[in-house]
Amino acid sequence: MTSKFQELLTNLEVLHLDKMHAYLSEYIDQINAQQLSFTDAMLSLTTAELNWQSDQEIERIVRRARFPQQKTLKAFDFDFQPNINKQEVLGFQDLAFMEKRENLVFIGSPGVGKTHLAISIGIEACRQGKRTLFINCHELLSRLRAAYEKGDLDRSINRYARYDLLVIDEIGYLPIDHDEANLLFQLINARYEKNSTIITSNTDLSGWVEIFQNPTVTGAILDRVVHHVHVVKITGKSYRLKGTD
Repeated sequence: MTSKFQELLTNLEVLHLDKMHAYLSEYIDQINAQQLSFTDAMLSLTTAELNWQSDQEIERIVRRARFPQQKTLKAFDFDFQPNINKQEVLGFQDLAFMEKRENLVFIGSPGVGKTHLAISIGIEACRQGKRTLFINCHELLSRLRAAYEKGDLDRSINRYARYDLLVIDEIGYLPIDHDEANLLFQLINARYEKNSTIITSNTDLSGWVEIFQNPTVTGAILDRVVHHVHVVKITGKSYRLKGTD
């Protein structure tokens, strides 16, 4: 015959209360030894379960964001890039820029830490429950072009526009043709003053006309990106060359 204790364990397992299932025996022993009241034991068990479920949900949000790596601002070497305003960048963790529907643009040569900073802030957004997506610029444009060719562009634009935070990595790493520039404009326009976007680029904003190869579209994109923006320019050396001097 199955004991009531085993039935309780089974119920917890069926309900997917994994942490309560794992710690139940320990807390029952403490109750029996009169080291802990029933109420205190249940409070501790349910708190452990809620904390675990919260951590699991954060992990799911981070996985869905498709970050190529796990990065944190704590791990960023600000001493190696002393021209960065450290307090300003650390301040982005409170996500006030998202509440104001502002954008962030990180500009600098390859290897200076643009993507590290963008990922770190994106992960913090995930930890605060914000629906986030990280995507390379040319992968994004390829997906938008494919959607356009299938007659499904509006739905694709709406999908990317709905993210609380969209991180577009490496604008300017490769040339962008006229059609792709128009597709990017449509997405930026759909997100304008609705949701925040983080962009990394190895080209200063003044040089974006060379990337998009169309002054009109470039002006329209910049107008919407920089209207509410924090621009962080990184002029230091590449981390990949760190220690080679």
